[in-house]
Amino acid sequence: MSDADVHGPIDYVLLEFTGNRLTGRAAEELVQLVERGIIHVYDIMIVGKDADGVGYAVDLAESSGQVGGFADLQGARTGLLADDDLREAAGAMQPGTLAALIVYENTWAIPFVAAALESGGTLIAGGRIPAQDVMAVLDALETLEATTSGG
Repeated sequence: MSDADVHGPIDYVLLEFTGNRLTGRAAEELVQLVERGIIHVYDIMIVGKDADGVGYAVDLAESSGQVGGFADLQGARTGLLADDDLREAAGAMQPGTLAALIVYENTWAIPFVAAALESGGTLIAGGRIPAQDVMAVLDALETLEATTSGG
């Protein structure tokens, strides 16, 4: 099996931004990850939730700067995301915010996945720990260590 026949793990993230606007910094970093071949973006959907709690889609092509650099990814539309994903994303959001719902492939993992499959490996479990959770635990451990070591 060649690497061309293998896919990396597919993830999605829903990133909520306050103030009903996006500055563009997150989008710039996402574009750099794509350009470096680390990920491949399958779909991106910008979701808004107005002050009354009503969700809506933001057209990346006609957003007039409202979505920052995410407009650069407007061609990432495979059809994996649909109206029910819009509704689910909006349901998780706070009123008066915008969010980027992104489905991406971890292309960095393709050689590893291919090697594991060729060796007879089978994924039997997986998971993801959100970055904020990891940072909170590491901060708490650092505080605990400083407290117990007298530092």
